[in-house]
Amino acid sequence: MSRVLVVGAGLTGGACASLLRGAGLGRVEIWDKARGAGGRMSTSRGTREAASTADLGAQYITFEAERSEPRRSFYEELLSHGILQQLTAPIEGMVVKKGSCNYVAPQGISSVVKYYLKQSAGADVFYEQHVTHISLRDGKWEVSRKMGPPELFDIVILTMPVPQILHLQGDIVNKSPEIGPSVVVHTTVTFGSEYLDSDPTEVQQLILSYLERIVPSLPKPSSIKCQKWRYSQVTKAVPNSLGQMILHTQPLLVCGGDGFTRSNFDGCIDSAMSLAEVVKSRL
Repeated sequence: MSRVLVVGAGLTGGACASLLRGAGLGRVEIWDKARGAGGRMSTSRGTREAASTADLGAQYITFEAERSEPRRSFYEELLSHGILQQLTAPIEGMVVKKGSCNYVAPQGISSVVKYYLKQSAGADVFYEQHVTHISLRDGKWEVSRKMGPPELFDIVILTMPVPQILHLQGDIVNKSPEIGPSVVVHTTVTFGSEYLDSDPTEVQQLILSYLERIVPSLPKPSSIKCQKWRYSQVTKAVPNSLGQMILHTQPLLVCGGDGFTRSNFDGCIDSAMSLAEVVKSRL
Protein backbone atom coordinates (compact mmCIF):
# COMPACT_ATOMS: atom_id res chain seq x y z
CA MET A 1 0.00 0.00 0.00
CA SER A 2 1.36 3.41 -0.98
CA ARG A 3 1.89 6.32 1.33
CA VAL A 4 0.89 9.60 -0.35
CA LEU A 5 1.67 13.17 0.69
CA VAL A 6 -0.32 16.13 -0.62
CA VAL A 7 1.49 19.42 0.05
CA GLY A 8 -1.00 22.27 0.32
CA ALA A 9 -4.40 22.34 2.03
CA GLY A 10 -6.02 24.70 -0.46
CA LEU A 11 -8.79 23.94 -2.93
CA THR A 12 -6.68 21.83 -5.31
CA GLY A 13 -5.08 19.82 -2.50
CA GLY A 14 -8.33 19.27 -0.65
CA ALA A 15 -10.30 18.28 -3.75
CA CYS A 16 -7.50 15.98 -4.91
CA ALA A 17 -7.40 14.20 -1.53
CA SER A 18 -11.18 13.83 -1.69
CA LEU A 19 -11.00 12.30 -5.19
CA LEU A 20 -8.34 9.84 -4.03
CA ARG A 21 -10.57 8.32 -1.34
CA GLY A 22 -11.30 4.68 -1.94
CA ALA A 23 -8.45 4.40 -4.45
CA GLY A 24 -6.70 1.64 -2.53
CA LEU A 25 -4.07 3.92 -0.96
CA GLY A 26 -2.60 2.92 2.37
CA ARG A 27 -2.46 6.41 3.85
CA VAL A 28 -2.89 9.95 2.56
CA GLU A 29 -1.42 12.89 4.47
CA ILE A 30 -1.89 16.59 3.78
CA TRP A 31 0.70 19.11 4.96
CA ASP A 32 0.27 22.88 4.88
CA LYS A 33 2.61 25.57 6.19
CA ALA A 34 -0.29 27.74 7.41
CA ARG A 35 -2.22 27.34 10.66
CA GLY A 36 -5.42 26.34 8.89
CA ALA A 37 -6.99 25.21 5.63
CA GLY A 38 -7.91 27.34 2.66
CA GLY A 39 -4.89 28.86 0.92
CA ARG A 40 -6.33 31.72 -1.12
CA MET A 41 -9.76 30.52 -0.05
CA SER A 42 -9.02 31.38 3.58
CA THR A 43 -11.41 32.94 6.06
CA SER A 44 -10.34 35.17 8.93
CA ARG A 45 -12.41 35.10 12.09
CA GLY A 46 -12.28 37.85 14.67
CA THR A 47 -11.89 37.69 18.42
CA ARG A 48 -14.68 37.42 20.98
CA GLU A 49 -14.39 41.15 21.57
CA ALA A 50 -14.57 41.93 17.84
CA ALA A 51 -16.57 39.07 16.33
CA SER A 52 -16.41 39.13 12.54
CA THR A 53 -15.77 36.91 9.56
CA ALA A 54 -13.94 37.98 6.40
CA ASP A 55 -12.89 36.05 3.31
CA LEU A 56 -9.35 37.25 2.62
CA GLY A 57 -8.90 35.81 -0.86
CA ALA A 58 -11.69 34.52 -3.10
CA GLN A 59 -15.02 35.91 -1.95
CA TYR A 60 -17.38 34.25 -4.42
CA ILE A 61 -17.37 31.50 -7.03
CA THR A 62 -18.72 31.89 -10.55
CA PHE A 63 -20.41 29.08 -12.43
CA GLU A 64 -20.34 29.64 -16.20
CA ALA A 65 -22.62 27.15 -17.92
CA GLU A 66 -20.57 27.07 -21.11
CA ARG A 67 -17.18 26.50 -19.46
CA SER A 68 -18.14 24.83 -16.18
CA GLU A 69 -20.53 22.15 -17.44
CA PRO A 70 -18.10 19.24 -16.87
CA ARG A 71 -17.86 20.33 -13.22
CA ARG A 72 -21.57 20.94 -12.60
CA SER A 73 -21.69 18.02 -10.14
CA PHE A 74 -19.15 19.75 -7.89
CA TYR A 75 -21.35 22.84 -7.66
CA GLU A 76 -24.49 20.76 -7.09
CA GLU A 77 -22.82 18.80 -4.29
CA LEU A 78 -21.67 21.95 -2.49
CA LEU A 79 -25.11 23.55 -2.88
CA SER A 80 -26.93 20.45 -1.61
CA HIS A 81 -24.82 20.46 1.57
CA GLY A 82 -25.33 24.18 2.17
CA ILE A 83 -21.67 24.98 1.62
CA LEU A 84 -22.56 27.38 -1.20
CA GLN A 85 -25.60 29.55 -1.79
CA GLN A 86 -26.50 31.87 -4.64
CA LEU A 87 -25.27 35.44 -4.43
CA THR A 88 -28.36 37.61 -4.75
CA ALA A 89 -27.09 40.97 -3.50
CA PRO A 90 -26.16 43.40 -6.29
CA ILE A 91 -22.49 44.33 -6.61
CA GLU A 92 -21.68 47.62 -8.29
CA GLY A 93 -19.62 47.19 -11.44
CA MET A 94 -20.02 43.41 -11.66
CA VAL A 95 -20.58 42.17 -15.20
CA VAL A 96 -22.80 39.09 -15.16
CA LYS A 97 -22.44 36.93 -18.24
CA LYS A 98 -25.41 35.14 -19.70
CA GLY A 99 -25.72 31.64 -18.27
CA SER A 100 -23.43 32.37 -15.32
CA CYS A 101 -24.28 32.35 -11.62
CA ASN A 102 -22.31 33.59 -8.62
CA TYR A 103 -22.17 31.73 -5.31
CA VAL A 104 -20.95 32.65 -1.83
CA ALA A 105 -20.12 30.48 1.17
CA PRO A 106 -22.27 31.51 4.18
CA GLN A 107 -19.81 29.92 6.63
CA GLY A 108 -16.80 31.50 4.97
CA ILE A 109 -15.07 30.54 1.73
CA SER A 110 -12.67 28.24 3.60
CA SER A 111 -15.66 25.98 4.32
CA VAL A 112 -15.43 24.79 0.69
CA VAL A 113 -11.90 23.52 1.24
CA LYS A 114 -12.77 22.09 4.67
CA TYR A 115 -15.66 20.18 3.10
CA TYR A 116 -13.31 18.44 0.66
CA LEU A 117 -10.80 17.70 3.41
CA LYS A 118 -13.60 16.07 5.40
CA GLN A 119 -14.63 14.08 2.34
CA SER A 120 -11.09 12.73 1.95
CA ALA A 121 -12.17 9.86 4.21
CA GLY A 122 -9.36 9.34 6.62
CA ALA A 123 -6.66 11.58 5.20
CA ASP A 124 -4.58 13.08 7.99
CA VAL A 125 -4.17 16.86 7.82
CA PHE A 126 -1.22 18.55 9.51
CA TYR A 127 -0.75 22.32 9.69
CA GLU A 128 2.35 24.46 10.29
CA GLN A 129 4.35 21.95 8.25
CA HIS A 130 6.63 24.03 6.01
CA VAL A 131 8.24 21.72 3.45
CA THR A 132 11.81 22.70 2.57
CA HIS A 133 13.50 19.70 0.89
CA ILE A 134 12.39 16.72 -1.20
CA SER A 135 15.06 14.10 -1.86
CA LEU A 136 15.21 10.56 -3.28
CA ARG A 137 15.94 7.89 -0.68
CA ASP A 138 15.87 4.18 -1.60
CA GLY A 139 13.08 4.52 -4.15
CA LYS A 140 10.96 6.85 -2.03
CA TRP A 141 10.69 10.58 -1.42
CA GLU A 142 12.20 11.90 1.78
CA VAL A 143 10.32 15.09 2.64
CA SER A 144 11.94 17.51 5.10
CA ARG A 145 10.25 20.41 6.87
CA LYS A 146 11.30 23.32 9.08
CA MET A 147 9.96 21.63 12.21
CA GLY A 148 9.98 17.89 12.76
CA PRO A 149 11.98 14.98 11.33
CA PRO A 150 11.92 14.07 7.61
CA GLU A 151 9.46 11.39 6.49
CA LEU A 152 9.33 8.95 3.57
CA PHE A 153 6.49 8.81 1.01
CA ASP A 154 5.82 6.73 -2.09
CA ILE A 155 4.02 9.55 -3.91
CA VAL A 156 4.21 13.33 -3.40
CA ILE A 157 1.69 15.78 -4.87
CA LEU A 158 2.64 19.46 -4.76
CA THR A 159 -0.29 21.89 -4.92
CA MET A 160 1.19 25.06 -3.47
CA PRO A 161 1.89 28.09 -5.71
CA VAL A 162 4.56 27.56 -8.37
CA PRO A 163 7.08 30.03 -6.82
CA GLN A 164 7.05 27.94 -3.62
CA ILE A 165 7.63 24.76 -5.63
CA LEU A 166 10.64 26.43 -7.26
CA HIS A 167 12.05 27.33 -3.83
CA LEU A 168 12.15 23.70 -2.70
CA GLN A 169 15.60 22.21 -2.16
CA GLY A 170 16.78 18.64 -2.71
CA ASP A 171 16.43 16.50 -5.81
CA ILE A 172 13.91 18.80 -7.51
CA VAL A 173 15.85 22.06 -7.20
CA ASN A 174 14.73 24.47 -9.91
CA LYS A 175 11.99 22.31 -10.96
CA SER A 176 -24.22 34.66 12.99
CA PRO A 177 -26.22 37.71 14.28
CA GLU A 178 -23.44 38.01 16.87
CA ILE A 179 -20.94 38.40 14.05
CA GLY A 180 -20.37 41.98 13.01
CA PRO A 181 -19.93 43.29 9.45
CA SER A 182 -16.55 43.11 7.76
CA VAL A 183 -14.92 45.04 4.93
CA VAL A 184 -12.24 43.41 2.76
CA VAL A 185 -10.09 45.75 0.65
CA HIS A 186 -8.11 44.22 -2.23
CA THR A 187 -5.25 46.16 -3.77
CA THR A 188 -3.98 45.92 -7.33
CA VAL A 189 -1.17 43.53 -8.23
CA THR A 190 1.05 46.55 -8.96
CA PHE A 191 0.49 48.00 -5.48
CA GLY A 192 1.07 44.62 -3.85
CA SER A 193 4.31 44.06 -5.72
CA GLU A 194 5.60 47.53 -4.86
CA TYR A 195 4.92 47.22 -1.12
CA LEU A 196 5.46 43.46 -0.69
CA ASP A 197 8.49 43.85 1.56
CA SER A 198 7.37 47.03 3.31
CA ASP A 199 6.36 47.23 6.95
CA PRO A 200 2.77 45.90 7.20
CA THR A 201 1.85 48.82 9.49
CA GLU A 202 2.94 51.28 6.81
CA VAL A 203 1.00 49.44 4.07
CA GLN A 204 -2.05 49.18 6.30
CA GLN A 205 -2.06 52.94 6.89
CA LEU A 206 -1.78 53.67 3.15
CA ILE A 207 -4.78 51.47 2.44
CA LEU A 208 -6.80 52.94 5.32
CA SER A 209 -6.05 56.51 4.23
CA TYR A 210 -7.30 55.79 0.73
CA LEU A 211 -10.36 53.94 2.04
CA GLU A 212 -11.28 56.89 4.25
CA ARG A 213 -11.18 59.19 1.21
CA ILE A 214 -13.52 57.09 -0.90
CA VAL A 215 -15.80 55.97 1.98
CA PRO A 216 -15.65 58.82 4.54
CA SER A 217 -18.71 57.55 6.41
CA LEU A 218 -17.18 54.14 7.13
CA PRO A 219 -17.17 53.47 10.92
CA LYS A 220 -13.84 53.09 12.70
CA PRO A 221 -12.88 49.40 12.61
CA SER A 222 -12.66 47.46 15.86
CA SER A 223 -9.88 45.30 14.45
CA ILE A 224 -7.71 45.24 11.32
CA LYS A 225 -5.73 42.49 9.62
CA CYS A 226 -3.31 43.20 6.78
CA GLN A 227 -2.73 40.10 4.62
CA LYS A 228 0.04 39.76 2.04
CA TRP A 229 -0.13 37.21 -0.79
CA ARG A 230 3.55 36.77 -1.56
CA TYR A 231 3.30 33.66 -3.72
CA SER A 232 -0.33 33.31 -4.70
CA GLN A 233 -0.83 35.77 -7.57
CA VAL A 234 -1.08 33.83 -10.80
CA THR A 235 -0.07 36.18 -13.60
CA LYS A 236 0.62 33.52 -16.22
CA ALA A 237 -0.36 29.87 -16.04
CA VAL A 238 2.13 27.17 -16.92
CA PRO A 239 1.44 26.24 -20.57
CA ASN A 240 0.07 22.80 -19.70
CA SER A 241 -3.56 22.02 -20.47
CA LEU A 242 -3.35 18.79 -18.44
CA GLY A 243 -3.63 20.67 -15.15
CA GLN A 244 -0.54 19.01 -13.72
CA MET A 245 3.13 18.37 -14.44
CA ILE A 246 5.01 15.17 -13.63
CA LEU A 247 8.46 15.98 -12.25
CA HIS A 248 9.53 12.39 -11.58
CA THR A 249 7.91 9.06 -12.46
CA GLN A 250 9.44 6.45 -10.13
CA PRO A 251 8.75 7.35 -7.37
CA LEU A 252 5.99 9.66 -8.52
CA LEU A 253 6.37 13.39 -7.89
CA VAL A 254 3.70 15.53 -9.53
CA CYS A 255 2.66 19.15 -9.10
CA GLY A 256 -0.56 20.98 -9.89
CA GLY A 257 -2.84 23.83 -8.89
CA ASP A 258 -4.44 26.81 -10.58
CA GLY A 259 -1.04 27.89 -11.92
CA PHE A 260 -1.33 24.95 -14.33
CA THR A 261 -4.89 25.72 -15.47
CA ARG A 262 -6.88 28.85 -14.59
CA SER A 263 -6.89 30.86 -11.38
CA ASN A 264 -10.47 30.12 -10.32
CA PHE A 265 -12.63 27.37 -8.81
CA ASP A 266 -12.94 25.45 -12.08
CA GLY A 267 -9.18 25.59 -12.66
CA CYS A 268 -8.46 24.10 -9.22
CA ILE A 269 -11.04 21.34 -9.71
CA ASP A 270 -9.63 20.52 -13.16
CA SER A 271 -6.16 20.23 -11.68
CA ALA A 272 -7.37 18.12 -8.73
CA MET A 273 -9.10 15.67 -11.09
CA SER A 274 -6.02 15.43 -13.28
CA LEU A 275 -3.73 14.87 -10.27
CA ALA A 276 -6.00 12.16 -8.89
CA GLU A 277 -6.06 10.35 -12.26
CA VAL A 278 -2.26 10.40 -12.50
CA VAL A 279 -1.91 8.93 -9.00
CA LYS A 280 -4.55 6.25 -9.60
CA SER A 281 -2.91 5.24 -12.87
CA ARG A 282 0.33 4.50 -10.98
CA LEU A 283 -1.31 2.21 -8.41
